[in-house]
Amino acid sequence: MRDIDETDEEILTLLLEDSRRPYSEIADAVGLSAPAVSDRVDRLREVGLIEKFTVELDRSLLRSGHSLLLTLEGTPGSGPSLAETLEADDRTEHVFRTVDDTVVCTLVGDESDVEALVDALDEERIREYDIQLLGGSSWQPTVRDSTLAPECVECGNTVTSEGERERIDGELYHFCCSSCAASFRERYEELQDGV
Repeated sequence: MRDIDETDEEILTLLLEDSRRPYSEIADAVGLSAPAVSDRVDRLREVGLIEKFTVELDRSLLRSGHSLLLTLEGTPGSGPSLAETLEADDRTEHVFRTVDDTVVCTLVGDESDVEALVDALDEERIREYDIQLLGGSSWQPTVRDSTLAPECVECGNTVTSEGERERIDGELYHFCCSSCAASFRERYEELQDGV
């Protein structure tokens, strides 16, 4: 697996600005042909760096409630389950979780809806919460000076350029070496046979 280079970074930056940008336009900007850009995008999707192309909505044009910011201070160890519960709610747009079990998310709805959502969460997992009306938001993802560093699903080591990747039952897995890939595949097959 090869690392991402400056051209990949430029392509990703252009796609982050507008995921519907034509490959011919990207090709002109990065000095490649459109098929070469297409090949690079396919490779970035294949390694799992690009997961999907999405649409960003201008909420101010929709009548669907208010954009709200919810901050939950969770009890120790509760962050992952709080985040998971909020991610499953169809009013939730973005969820962020810190290592100290604070969960911050943006939601669309009314304050009473969000209070009902918080009340439905297990009270023992929440120390404190705050709901605020959002005046605006922006998202500026960047890939500048990044290196491709997936984690080996078998041993947890960082997968380098000598690593491998394999799609098993439609899921993409990264491995640091062939022995980790073989070990994972063997255990996976044993589990499948046992089902």
